[in-house]
Parts: sequence; C-alpha cells; structure tokens
Amino acid sequence: MTSQPRQNDLTETSPVDPKGGSTDPKSGSTQPAAELGGADPSGSRGANEKSKSGSMVDTIIGRVVVDQGLATSEEVQQCLEQARAAIADQNNLSLGDLLVANEYITRRQLRRLREAAEAERSGQQIPGFKLMGVLGQGAMAKVYKARQLSLDRIVAIKVLPRKFTQSVQFVERFYAEGRAAAQLNHPNIVQAYDVGKAGEYHYFVMEYVDGRTVYDDIVKHKRYSENDALEIVIQIAEALQHAHDRGLIHRDVKPKNLMLTKEGVAKLADMGLARAMSDHEAAIEEKGKAFGTPYYISPEQVRGEINITPAADIYSLGATLYHMVVGSVPFDGKNPSDVMHKHLKAELVPPDHVNPRLSAGISEVIEMMMAKDPKKRYPNCKDLLVDLRAVRAKQDPPIAHKDIAGAALASIASAERQAVGSIATDQSSSANDRGVATWLFITMCVLLVLSVAVNIVLVSR
Repeated sequence: MTSQPRQNDLTETSPVDPKGGSTDPKSGSTQPAAELGGADPSGSRGANEKSKSGSMVDTIIGRVVVDQGLATSEEVQQCLEQARAAIADQNNLSLGDLLVANEYITRRQLRRLREAAEAERSGQQIPGFKLMGVLGQGAMAKVYKARQLSLDRIVAIKVLPRKFTQSVQFVERFYAEGRAAAQLNHPNIVQAYDVGKAGEYHYFVMEYVDGRTVYDDIVKHKRYSENDALEIVIQIAEALQHAHDRGLIHRDVKPKNLMLTKEGVAKLADMGLARAMSDHEAAIEEKGKAFGTPYYISPEQVRGEINITPAADIYSLGATLYHMVVGSVPFDGKNPSDVMHKHLKAELVPPDHVNPRLSAGISEVIEMMMAKDPKKRYPNCKDLLVDLRAVRAKQDPPIAHKDIAGAALASIASAERQAVGSIATDQSSSANDRGVATWLFITMCVLLVLSVAVNIVLVSR
C-alpha cells in the first residue's frame, strides 16, 4: 500500500509563495503564514473583542447543553461559578472546559458545541439564514452549514474572514468566485445561489453537498480502484467541459475540490481561482504569478503565463487522477518551489509502473493529460472523455494509444533506416562478405516492410 504524501503545507491555493503564506491575488504582496492562520490583532481592543466573543460563545454553549439534556441548569450554573472564581484567580477557564472537567460532556462534544455556537454567533450577522455548524475552514474563508429560512432548505455559506474585508483585492476575488459559479449550471458542479454582504460579513451561498471529498477518501483508503476513479473523473471532465464551453477555466482542480454525494455523484467545487479566458486584463495583471495548488498545478501556471487554456485544467485533472489510482502525488518535494520545479522539469513515472494493477490504457491517458507541453495534451475535455470512456469499457484509448503507437512506429522506422544504411555503405568487405551483406540487406528490407505493415494495422484499430 502506497504511503500518503505530506500535504499539510502544500495544499493552499495561490498565487503560491515558495517561502510559505499566501500572496494577494491582485497586488502580489505576500501575507505571512501566521496572519493567515487567523491571529487576533494585538492590543486591548483585540483582547476585549476576543473576551466578548468567548463570553457569547459560552452563553450559547450553556443554553445548548441544557436544551440537549447533556447537563442540568444547576450543573451549568455550578460551572459558571467556577469560571468566575477562575477569572478572579487569573485563570482562563471557559465554561466548556469546566463542563468537560466536571465530566458533564466529553471533549468531542465540546468541540461540536463550540462549532455550533460559533456558527450561531456569526449567523446573527446574516439575515435569512440560521447557521448550524462549521463545515470547513481554509486560509481564505470559513464554510458553514445553514438553513435558508425562506425556502426551508439546507445550504452551505462561505464567509470571508473579517481580517480580509479591508482588502479590496480579497473582496473582489470573493465576489468573482460567486459570479463565475453563477454562470454554470451543471449536475456535476456545485450550484451558486447568492452572494452579498450583511454587516461586516461578505458571504457566498451555495448548494450543500452532503458527502465527502476525494481527498477524504484518499486519506482513508490510500487510493481508488481504477474503475471507481474513472467513474468520478469522467463526471468531473464533463463538468470542466461545461465550464470551458462557457469560457471559464477552473485553475485549481484537485482532490479537495472534488466532492462526492452519498449517491455517488461527483461535483466540482470552489471557483475561487476561476478566470474567464477572455479576461485579458486579469491575465496581464497575474502574469508571472503561479496561481494553483503545487501538487496539481500545470507547468504553464507555474511559469505564470498569460495564455492559460483548458489544457491547464486537463493537466491538473490528470495529476488528480494519478493521485487517486497510485496513492501518491505525481511529484513530491520538500517545499512548494521544489514540487513546482518538478512539474516543469522532472520526468513523470508512468502510473502503471508504480501500481502494476493499473491497465496500460489508463496509464496512457494520464501520461497524455500530464504532458509538459500543452499542445501534446488532449486539446479539450471532449476528446479526453472519448479515451476515459474507452478505458472504462476495457478498450484501448483511441487517441492516446494512437499517439503512443505513432511515436513507437517512428522510432522503429528510424532504427531500421540506420541499420540498412550501415549495411549498404560498407565497401571494405570481400566478395563473399558482399554476398552476405546483400542477403542481409534483402532480409532487413523484408522485415522492415512487415514491421511497418503490422504497426499500420495496430494504429488503425
């Protein structure tokens, strides 16, 4: 079983700063990694805000604990008195900590209660929605599970952290994601519902996917079977074709952005780095910046080229498929810069060399998807889908297989021409040797004709 690669420090979207942290999407200025972690501002104002936030969360936790029957109101009151005593003794113990210390709730229950309390506290800032808990958090946003009260449906709401609301560039990028997602309507793409601002919060409402990500499955099972991986990647390729046909490039295809419903439907998520192919102004502004995620980024994105085409998404999907069926990323390294350099220069180890259980067909497809030169990849997802569906049907991929067979034919013909040439120009032998040479020459010609004929038959299959 292939070991899981290190991914805790190389998975953030970019522009990628090889030294760590993240770069402002417009100005190019780097945000320190510690700041992106959400550290509170120093000073009394920050301390007071943190104290008020903690007090409000404790109030909500106390109410929910009683409502759910985890503790009685008397027991909660006892913990509150202990908390006041702790403050008097200059100890910083929250109500939740004391509920755990008194064995009224477990540490796991406290973690869930805090998530729900934080969601409810934040939800007071977004009218029309009741936040129910935290689904996930990245460097750029926190995502909540919520109920849309007007339609009585469950949704997901991405909220821009308050520390980014003063940055025009971050706010513009946040709204650009909503606008990009709103242009797409496909069963394999997470649907956008609304984007707006309430108080100090910018929010983006989207379809709630009750399931998991491909990355979750890789962490749990190490790798996918070939058939299961193909079923997912075919759906995502269809989603990308829909986006590309409407002029959008995703630019951040990776396992964490491939979601799976409980019914097995794959959905492409997170349009945070999506860009219109026609947006030349944005392309020029982003020139030289490596937008993407290091493990799955295409070579042209690493170079920060202006002309980023759908071939970049095909490369990233190929790197994702590689990870899914092999159990390790195609290129690993000690830091983002090292990994991205390998995307540019290192030769790809064929997937079926790492995992011998894979068919030659899927290996051929992945190798074509991950060609260094965009012109040598599939020109579009329509052609890619032809090969993916052929491999799923246990057939040779007609496009990738033809390409590889054609290259092999050229190599054989070149070698045979060299062999024939060396025999034909040998003038130093005796008459007997010349007779042998003539016989060998005729034999090689016959073999050459047979070889070419056989390869033509193979290519035309």
